[in-house]
Amino acid sequence: MDKSNKQYNFEIKPYNFIVFGGDGDLAMKKIYPALFQRELDEGFDKKHELIPIYRKTQNKEEFIKSLELAIRTNCSVKFTENEIKKFLKNIYPVFIANEKDYDVLKEKLNESKNRQSIFYFSTPSDAFGDIAKNLKENGLINEQSKVVLEKPLGYSLESSNEINKKVALAFKENQIYRIDHYLGKETVQNLMVLRFANNLFESAWDAEHIENIQITVAESIGVEKRASYYDNSGALLDMVQNHLLQLLCLVAMEPPLELDANDVRIEKLKVLKALRPFTKKSIIQDSVKGQYTRGNVLGKEVSSYLEDIGKYNSKTETFVALKTYIDNWRWKDVPFYLRTGKRMPKRFSEIVINFKEVRHNIFPSKEQLNNNKLIIRLQPEERIELIQMTKIPGPGGYRYKPIALKLDYLDSFKERLPEAYERLIVDVIRGNQTLFMSQDELQAAWIWIESITNNWKLTSQNNVLYEAGSWGPGNAILDNKTSWITKNWKE
Repeated sequence: MDKSNKQYNFEIKPYNFIVFGGDGDLAMKKIYPALFQRELDEGFDKKHELIPIYRKTQNKEEFIKSLELAIRTNCSVKFTENEIKKFLKNIYPVFIANEKDYDVLKEKLNESKNRQSIFYFSTPSDAFGDIAKNLKENGLINEQSKVVLEKPLGYSLESSNEINKKVALAFKENQIYRIDHYLGKETVQNLMVLRFANNLFESAWDAEHIENIQITVAESIGVEKRASYYDNSGALLDMVQNHLLQLLCLVAMEPPLELDANDVRIEKLKVLKALRPFTKKSIIQDSVKGQYTRGNVLGKEVSSYLEDIGKYNSKTETFVALKTYIDNWRWKDVPFYLRTGKRMPKRFSEIVINFKEVRHNIFPSKEQLNNNKLIIRLQPEERIELIQMTKIPGPGGYRYKPIALKLDYLDSFKERLPEAYERLIVDVIRGNQTLFMSQDELQAAWIWIESITNNWKLTSQNNVLYEAGSWGPGNAILDNKTSWITKNWKE
């Protein structure tokens, strides 16, 4: 196995960063601010140049002004006028509307052939193949080149495989970085350290000690400007297929041989392959899909999903709850609860490890002993809490209640926590693929996801309507099969 991707070998080499879809929302809100913030923090002394590929306007000065405004609006750190001017000096926008326009990009990249070229595809995935083909035909790809692929990579296993096949005609697998920004979050990164650097947790991280694991991503927003995309994907493909499954892999994977991209990916792939596929029976018992109606979120009246997209016959789900299992030795019969929804009362993402009860209560009062819980809050206000039973001070015998031992990132670490895109972009520049999905992982994820979508169709499972500002359709369902939706996840 190739061990050349060890973390401690990585260094930042001179690069050109080329962003296709360079005038899109993602580039403006995330990619450019991330590059600017890392430059402020790291003070990169290597030669580099940012080359946005834009097509909404042919006016280069107008584009630069839009980019500068995006940085000023979305950058989370303080900066001086000289610093932003220095950053803007290293930007060379290129207008590309068709294949003939690649000549300008070719001429620009030929000026610095010794640098690595990083191509960031921040476009709809159905354009990935054509972009890769044009880059190859113009001789713009070499051994140093890398490509970053933004999600979603297709809408099915078949479409995903087709996209990857086209990209693979131009780039080798070790040049491809399939990005999921959730894996760049500090608390997600800390999962590896929490598990594998603390014997207290790793020794109890199995079916013998854990009752269930719950992964929740709740959003207070609706579809906003993503109506067209979202209505073709829904909550399952938008959130579960990538974000939640990647979190599940990090929680459930076996210890890798080393902290090496190949070793980590192998263990994540084993988890995805061990996920129990849904059947016609289990899809009815262990899944719920919903769609939000009008309601009140954070004190503001909001419209329904159908009104938001202007399409009143849409069957797209905005809420998904799943109960699934990993069929291996470590996790036999431990349920994993995955939940995500839009228009929840507030925004938060967290992983909750619910440990089993103690075997015997020795205390005379026989009051309930709450289970220990490990709560990993990913956003906002990143923190880790261990809920344990503690004696209440004072006389009167053994009285106890659950108390949280907290690690609050903002209180414990005074330095600024980098944004997820900052970490991931720097990893691409350095050539570290640990936090990026392999093609095998992506394929295994799609196979499992299609056991859901196919059985939803076979059983004609409909959306359950839920009021915007509620915690989802669990509030409206009285039958026992969905009682687990509201168990231990509301704030």
